Amino acid sequence: MGGNLLWLAPLGSIIALSFAAYLAFFILKQEEGNPKMREIAKAVRIGARAYLKRQYLGVSVFFIAVFLILLFLAFKNYLVIFVPFAFLSGGLFSGLSGFIGMSIATQSSSRTANAAIKSLNSGLRIAFSSGAVMGMVVVGLGLLDLSIWYFFLDWYYSAHPLPVGADKITAITSTMLCFGMGASSQALFARVGGGIFTKAADVGADLVGKVEAGIPEDDPRNPAVIADNVGDNVGDVAGMGADLYESYVGSIVATSALGVAAGLGVAGVTVPMVMAAVGVISSIVGTFFVRSKEEASQKALLWALRKGVFTSSVLVAIISYFLVKFTLGVEYLGVYWSVLCGLIAGVLIGLSTEYYTSSSFRPTRSIADASLTGPATVIIGGIAVGMMSTAVPVIVVGISILASFFLSGGAANFNAGIYGVAISAVGMLSTLGITLATDAYGPVADNAGGNAQMAGLDPEVRKRTDALDALGNTTAATGKGFAIGSAALTALALIAAYKDRVMLFGKDINASMMNPTVLIGLLLGGMLPFLFCSMTMRAVGRAAGKIVVEVRRQFKEIVGLMEGKAKPDYARCVDIATRAAQKEMIAPSLLAIIAPIGVGLLIGIDAVAGLLVGATVTGFVLAVMMANSGGAWDNAKKYIEEGHLGGKGSSAHKAGVVGDTVGDPFKDTSGPSLNILIKLMSMVSIVFASFIISHTLFK
Repeated sequence: MGGNLLWLAPLGSIIALSFAAYLAFFILKQEEGNPKMREIAKAVRIGARAYLKRQYLGVSVFFIAVFLILLFLAFKNYLVIFVPFAFLSGGLFSGLSGFIGMSIATQSSSRTANAAIKSLNSGLRIAFSSGAVMGMVVVGLGLLDLSIWYFFLDWYYSAHPLPVGADKITAITSTMLCFGMGASSQALFARVGGGIFTKAADVGADLVGKVEAGIPEDDPRNPAVIADNVGDNVGDVAGMGADLYESYVGSIVATSALGVAAGLGVAGVTVPMVMAAVGVISSIVGTFFVRSKEEASQKALLWALRKGVFTSSVLVAIISYFLVKFTLGVEYLGVYWSVLCGLIAGVLIGLSTEYYTSSSFRPTRSIADASLTGPATVIIGGIAVGMMSTAVPVIVVGISILASFFLSGGAANFNAGIYGVAISAVGMLSTLGITLATDAYGPVADNAGGNAQMAGLDPEVRKRTDALDALGNTTAATGKGFAIGSAALTALALIAAYKDRVMLFGKDINASMMNPTVLIGLLLGGMLPFLFCSMTMRAVGRAAGKIVVEVRRQFKEIVGLMEGKAKPDYARCVDIATRAAQKEMIAPSLLAIIAPIGVGLLIGIDAVAGLLVGATVTGFVLAVMMANSGGAWDNAKKYIEEGHLGGKGSSAHKAGVVGDTVGDPFKDTSGPSLNILIKLMSMVSIVFASFIISHTLFK
């Protein structure tokens, strides 16, 4: 029965991609606005495509190099021959999901602004539909990639000899596990490169435009304003799409591999893949519940989005019961309760993130209050709120891990317990189609506000897009918390998969805390997220510095610019940000690949296990802290801009802008990249396990 149900995975893929196409056609049929609005949108589209073209060309060199290395290892019998090709397909589909989502997002911003002329709900419909395209493309392509590889390998190993010491389903899942390395690699480059671009442009535009020149946000006189809008798309849409594609397929393949290790056979693979297909249907149903009144408050808008997410979660919870019961049997019904643990944990992390980042609640308002005494207290307050916000997600994930492990039978069968932990991550990500939609619509709303400002639309339109944008900051922070929480669960599953992989080669890991190599690995792993964040934040600082210098130069040298009589050189700022991002993304991205291989070759497989655990612990907590600090700073600034504490142009507003510029790389570059870092390190460790075992200096 499990084998037959697996056909629901490619069916779910077709449904998701078809619904994405339907939404894309709906968006493209809408009016784009007046000629000025179309001109601005076209400039953003051209800049975003130019950036991605340059990024993909650079990343392709990396993929070709790694492909050749993996091919060499396959010829030396360290890997099966399909692994290099699985690596390429993972990267291709991850990049494709980001590109499609970004293409629709750049088509949607002016249409959202034009719709907002009519009403708030009209703008919400188009912006949310754009986000839903991204969500459905990610889950659709993810299931398509998984299905192609599963059915191809099933056919191949039915007609050809199996790898030594492996049965068919083990051979299938071990190969599929490796294609996650390609998805993770592409995601990290997209997140880091896009994050550097968008935050360099954002910081440069805000510091010179708002603080120094005293002009409004998205003012057409600001030379960095188009680069800022381009950055929203390449970082917050394309980067996020690749990121969550990686999270989605990574959780499914890790769970499948652990299901086989737990002795569940094909049924262990069926549950996560079919649950993903169930999530597609549930997410589509949920999108029809996202509606608001023509003019609604931010709380009403938030509830409109929540209705969709909650509806999808309830549907997954109901259908998963029957899926587990009829696939695994009544004796494994505890796996269903693990799924519920993941769903509930995702909702609780989202609510916690909302509390700490929304201006409707005390933490963010306390940061706004701190602006009355200057930038220093704003920064102190934001860091404090971010640190405080880590408690709930850590406790929730800890409880989820413990409950999932024991509910799925971990007391009697360790592998079954770890399978339960992994399936809880799949449960958390099963509604990704709509969860990502509530996240990805934010950059579209932000761009719509910029379009309205630059096109000189009625202030009421900008007020409506700002309401959508402020909500987008909260949902984006919620989405990041959601991704980070699922990453912690998936990373734990991948560490277990690494242990199983090592055992396939006749070795075992001595994970004792008294093992000095494990302790060394823990320390190195705990340090790596901080080193990574340092590298990415310094990269943003250097790139932003170049933008600041250029914007100041144009304000000084272009006669009539400040009076609105001359046009700034937007393309120059886009080019500076693009070049800086491409250069600066290389070193931090390579860190995730070099670290586990280097530690393994120099210190051994036990140290690699310690490295992965240490990086997961500190990476998870640091990512939550940075994402929530950045979101709170941003919404504190917007709270002031709504007219509180002196409003725009006041000293409190300038202090809030400084806090926001510090928070930008926190929440959009370093923080969200950490969840990819910890999973990519695990993937690399799994792929290169055989090579490391054979060549480690510490045996």
